[in-house]
Amino acid sequence: MSATATALRHLALLTGLVSSLLWAADEVKYELQVVADGLDHPWSLSFLPDGRMLVTERAGRLRMISASGIMDSAPVRGVPRVFDRSQGGLFEAVPHPDFANNGLIYLSYAWGDGDANGTRLARARLEGNALRDLEVLFTVEPLKDTPVHYGGRLAFMPDGTLLLTTGDGFDYREQAQKLDSLLGKVVRLNDDGSIPADNPFVGQADARGEIYSYGHRNPQGLLYDEESGTLYLHEHGPKGGDEINILEPGNNYGWPVITYGRDYSGATISPYTEYEGMEQPLIYWTPSIAPSGVTIYRGNEFPQWQGDLLVGALAGRQVRLVELDQGRVVGQQPLFTELGERIRDVRSGPDGRLYLISDSSNGTLYRVVPKP
Repeated sequence: MSATATALRHLALLTGLVSSLLWAADEVKYELQVVADGLDHPWSLSFLPDGRMLVTERAGRLRMISASGIMDSAPVRGVPRVFDRSQGGLFEAVPHPDFANNGLIYLSYAWGDGDANGTRLARARLEGNALRDLEVLFTVEPLKDTPVHYGGRLAFMPDGTLLLTTGDGFDYREQAQKLDSLLGKVVRLNDDGSIPADNPFVGQADARGEIYSYGHRNPQGLLYDEESGTLYLHEHGPKGGDEINILEPGNNYGWPVITYGRDYSGATISPYTEYEGMEQPLIYWTPSIAPSGVTIYRGNEFPQWQGDLLVGALAGRQVRLVELDQGRVVGQQPLFTELGERIRDVRSGPDGRLYLISDSSNGTLYRVVPKP
């Protein structure tokens, strides 16, 4: 990218930021309601068809919360043992699209021990307050000896296939570019764990057929927007360089060959921010906000946010509103900074409200409702 093009790109982002601050004068009035608290490092939230909510706790517990906001005193039984160390643990618990008929829940979690661990996918049938007939569907290979950078986000696609994000293991970042490795990838599986025949690298020598996209660092936000047909992914950069990307099958998203971040020591990871055959992000953040969880708002309770992305931020201690206009970023705004909490997940509820989870040993599930 030329110096002129780079300057214009930064000017466009700055213009978008100014416009978002001006737009904020039409303030969105809301209240934050506590749905459940006392959660131990909650990681993700999902909704069942009857309105119940599932919240994972990183240590390996799955919590059931009723539609009225009452949390069962005991965690859901039958959750597999997880590797609970540093960033490892239980990640997502997501219902099958046909949960109303088959009762299936899909779990992503860290598995193994300090010498050999990785991201694993399993499914089980939810009966009452217990998981039955647990079946391991997939384990990321190669295993690694670092308790960090697992990815772990899940999303079902309209065709019934399931996407899983995987991290690069931190010390193994070069693996993100290797097609014979599952580290630093998004993988696509059938709902039984088998490989879809139309995956982009099926049948290619020295490539894993599970791979959907590659060149990722530690993706902890994944969202398919049914209205626009767009698949969004965000990932942690190192010291800066967090990204939101629009995923397309077979594409290379660059890590660690291209990055807008630097190593934590301040050292240069790569001299390149772009390279032939590698995708540019929709937006990036330097300094880092540490994104985790993402939703696109399609409800009626907050019309000002309609069609915009909302990204949880751990280091930023906020939800970052990313305003979109016909797929382009036109502004940003920090939300819910008054909480002063690390936001691990953000979801749009079936009731049109927004839900947030804070990440701490005394984590909280919040509901955002319009203020009268």
